[in-house]
Amino acid sequence: MHGRPRKDPRPKDAAAKAAHLHDLQAQLLQNHRNRTYTKEALASCSKLLEINPEVYTPWNYRKLALQHNLDGVTDPDAVKSAIEDELRVVEIALRTNPKSYAAWYHRKWVLGRRLMPVEFEREFRLLDLLLKADQRNFHGWNYRRFVAKLKNVPDEEELKFTKKMIDTNFSNYSAWHNRSALLSHLLKKKSQGFDSKKNTLTEEYELVHDALFTDQSDQSGWFYHLWLLDQTVCLDDPQLISSWPTHKSDLILSKSNKIDGYQLFPSSNSSSFSLLHTGTFPIILYFNKAVKNIDSSTVSVSSLFVTNEDLNWRPLSTNNSGEACCWVTFLTVPEENCSSSTSYPVEVCLDRYKDIVSSNVSDCKNPSKFTFTVTFRSHSLEQTSKESVEENVVWNYVDICNPQESPCLMSFDQLSINGDHAGEGFKWNLQILSNEIELFREFNDEDSKFVKLTLARLLVAHDLMVPNGSHNHIKSHSGEVLTLYDDLMKLDPSHKRYYEDEQSMVLMDQLTSDKDSLIKHCWQFDEPTSSSFHRQYCLRLNDLSLTRIGSVKNILWVQMLDLSHNKLHSVEGLEALQLLACLNLSNNQISSFTALEPLKLLSSLRVLDVSFNMIGAHTIDTTRYLCSSPLSHTLDAKQLNVGYEKETTEVCDRWEVTLLFRALRLTQLDIKGNAVLNEKFSVLATELLPSLKWLDGKRVR
Repeated sequence: MHGRPRKDPRPKDAAAKAAHLHDLQAQLLQNHRNRTYTKEALASCSKLLEINPEVYTPWNYRKLALQHNLDGVTDPDAVKSAIEDELRVVEIALRTNPKSYAAWYHRKWVLGRRLMPVEFEREFRLLDLLLKADQRNFHGWNYRRFVAKLKNVPDEEELKFTKKMIDTNFSNYSAWHNRSALLSHLLKKKSQGFDSKKNTLTEEYELVHDALFTDQSDQSGWFYHLWLLDQTVCLDDPQLISSWPTHKSDLILSKSNKIDGYQLFPSSNSSSFSLLHTGTFPIILYFNKAVKNIDSSTVSVSSLFVTNEDLNWRPLSTNNSGEACCWVTFLTVPEENCSSSTSYPVEVCLDRYKDIVSSNVSDCKNPSKFTFTVTFRSHSLEQTSKESVEENVVWNYVDICNPQESPCLMSFDQLSINGDHAGEGFKWNLQILSNEIELFREFNDEDSKFVKLTLARLLVAHDLMVPNGSHNHIKSHSGEVLTLYDDLMKLDPSHKRYYEDEQSMVLMDQLTSDKDSLIKHCWQFDEPTSSSFHRQYCLRLNDLSLTRIGSVKNILWVQMLDLSHNKLHSVEGLEALQLLACLNLSNNQISSFTALEPLKLLSSLRVLDVSFNMIGAHTIDTTRYLCSSPLSHTLDAKQLNVGYEKETTEVCDRWEVTLLFRALRLTQLDIKGNAVLNEKFSVLATELLPSLKWLDGKRVR
């Protein structure tokens, strides 16, 4: 540039350095193999690490050498000399690369062995030099936490240090992160001066405001504000927020040998269900966060026709973690009880609620209980012929149903078990949120995506915390939030997918938490050729541009669900709908069978429409490795062939289809309009689904 010749960035002696590095590596491997731990061997290893500290083998070699050379040594000076050598090698390596994982880990390993008193003054001096050169070196912050814990430095002192670093430079992700970790610990212990979460968070909001509005484009403060928002909204303890059957409801059962599954029928009583069943029905518990330890010892079910110890609770989750927001068990009614017209009371109680814990080890603080009655009656559809039951289901509708006639539109105050989240103890949460909303509305700059996104999150959080004992509560800010996400998609198109997902969850919550809104989407299913679902009610959430399903706590009663003509990529959340018999997912953006994994948990599902999606259109399925499969070594590939010896079935080549269809009991499947469909696939589907009667509108059995 400007007449000056450009210099070759490569050093002239690169070949010589490469040869030297090769010799050092060869010498190291030989010493490692021969277990040679002499001073000369360690010196050669030090030279290698000075050139390239990212190689793990020399660090492991030095660990073995230190253990070998100090074995049986009692002389304190000899021990100190060996430790000093190791620390010196680490410091030299850090000059080459201050962010070397292996170097920092080796230093922690050496000091953690406590072979000599730690010179904390030297360690903190090293950290000061490092953070002065790079204030956001997270390796240094991680090591500082290690040293502080080793010295038993009070969290309050470290909190002051983070404040000092933040005052020096607001744009310090690591300082904000360390501050959040320290505050979490102090609040959990309720240390002196931090026993009031309200006062602590109020002060932190004031601190972060200075950073946010000094430079709105810097993200470090926004991340901390998001953490504060989570602390403000998130209830510390898990709570039961919904169930099926609902509290004080009447479950009217009719036994049928002709209809497989559950059927919901109209009832004159708005709090009653009429259910045609095969001898069992589910009890569903829905919590506000994922919990574990749900079993017969923590949850008791009292009834005349079931023994609590015989019930098996299982989490409705596909990740095999043993934790889930939703849990289910099935009550089997003895044959002798089905012939009686007696009403049986059932009580479900979280007895040992303190043993029910969430992933953050918070236990359930409040006991929960709900009751319902079970009555056995005969039903007119008991006489339905076998042939009419098996007719093809066509998704046709008639007029919007009358809410007085629909069993699904029972009183919404029965849906929630612990609906009043915002009692006296949560008024300060609402006050903080209101103050933040007012502040961010003033700074709602059209060009700041961070302000708009934070305002949207605050409004959603406020609606979540508003007293909601009655589910007739209208989400007062939903319209404003939806508009904000529309603006964000235009302002920041690179993150459009994220904004669409967030908008979908807000819209889903808006539609299902308000009774009047839900009525508009509850239609009567009245296709004459579908006798098994004649006069049924279908929740139509189609053509809403939904990309995610979100919470379904208010629609656990749904048996027919139409989600067609949306933008869904997965069906996560539907696993909680244990009564779901018919599901329409046509004309979405589902690209693989592994995206349908949650459907494996729906034992009641009989009709599935996934036509006109994108299954098979993409050669790479990014969700395959998240499922139980031969790829994740959680399933033996040989098991897939059991019972399927025909060459045309292609069971091994399509293991994801095999695992999905084997778990389902479908009688009808529509899959036309997908790239995966061909003659061989049709044969495979018929083989894997022995109960299948209809495939793409054609009778197969």
